[in-house]
Amino acid sequence: MKQLIRNPLMWVPTLYFGMGLPFWAVNGTSKIMYKNMGISDADIAFWTSLILLPWTLKPLWSPFLEIYKTKKFFVITTQLFTGFCFALIALSLPLDNFFTYSIAILGFVAFSGATHDIAADGVYINVLSPEQQSKWIGWQGAFFTLGKVASLSVFVYIAGALKDTLGLKQAWMIVMGAYALVMISLSLYHMKFLPTDKNISKNKTAKDALNKTIDILITFITKKNILWSVAFIILYRLAEGLAMGVSPMFIVAQKAVGGLGLSNQDYALVMGLGAGTFIIGSILGGNYIAKSGLKKVLFTLALIFNIPFVVYTIFAFYQPENLYYIIGGVAVEYFTYGFGYVGLMIFMMQQVAPGKYKMAHLAFASGIMNLGFMIPSMFSGDISDLVGYKMFFVLVMIAAIPAILAAKFVPFTYTEEQLKQMEAEENK
Repeated sequence: MKQLIRNPLMWVPTLYFGMGLPFWAVNGTSKIMYKNMGISDADIAFWTSLILLPWTLKPLWSPFLEIYKTKKFFVITTQLFTGFCFALIALSLPLDNFFTYSIAILGFVAFSGATHDIAADGVYINVLSPEQQSKWIGWQGAFFTLGKVASLSVFVYIAGALKDTLGLKQAWMIVMGAYALVMISLSLYHMKFLPTDKNISKNKTAKDALNKTIDILITFITKKNILWSVAFIILYRLAEGLAMGVSPMFIVAQKAVGGLGLSNQDYALVMGLGAGTFIIGSILGGNYIAKSGLKKVLFTLALIFNIPFVVYTIFAFYQPENLYYIIGGVAVEYFTYGFGYVGLMIFMMQQVAPGKYKMAHLAFASGIMNLGFMIPSMFSGDISDLVGYKMFFVLVMIAAIPAILAAKFVPFTYTEEQLKQMEAEENK
């Protein structure tokens, strides 16, 4: 396989940027676009959250990607398909029923993006050695986050800058066209520079893949303490799902209806700086866990993760005029979000994934985590429309209480000593 390996600098950053860009287009940029175009918060929150489902269910079809072609084939194909989907979204925006058409196409973007994620991780794991995987893991997160910055800052800013001269729909058509151009360019780039992985399961059949999926599922649901772990994973992101389902629309909503009234350009600035503090928080949170051990600090991490949603409650009640106050508040919220988020990730890696099918079970846990975010996010807009932004964010704070209590009482299946012993056995 060595002859297939290119310098990871040539493909790891672009691969994970290509992973982040469509995810944040669906989960972030589209909300601003639809809000600009007058769609209700309830419809935006429900449909943009529902179409995140493929990222939750992707473990169910991941074994089938082993049957045909290579992971590189699926990376290139899904990037190209995603690019064409964004072009179709651009063409749908002038139509009378643009929301129906564009949200349906975004559903295809979500399925394609989730499939791309499976294939991209497969290339990363199959091509790089364990030492290289550790070396380049930071680049993964950084460029996935750069995809968020591009979506929520660069593209939203462009839409805001162009709408006064070209018109609202024309501005967003250009932005969706830009998404298409970037994704198609990534596909063409990776045809040449993405290393070709070996299809290690090329002789298997669909029946083999189905049997493996069933075995993965059975061994997952029979794990010790799995019900406690699943409940904890879902509750951890409950308040976040509510808050993030509405907060983008809240920030750009007019002050007369209780929002902050930011322009697209100001929103882009706020989100860009927030993404930076998220990265810093994630790094420091990881170091904090490594120094003290997850079991000792999980309750603290749950507090740090959930309590800062009070920032949006303060914003809703006082509607600050000063942009720097908003930037500061969101920066603090993103920093603490990143700091506390790693606690859930490490819990899934250390308390849910270990054992047979370690990677697959981590994927299932991640899917459950996404479901815990998606479901409250789907209905967040309805709740916000019903009670108003002020009371909505008060309810978000109340929804944080179960996660904090769960972090206090969730059982740990493995001690640190057991995890070290298991790792030593795997490395023999």
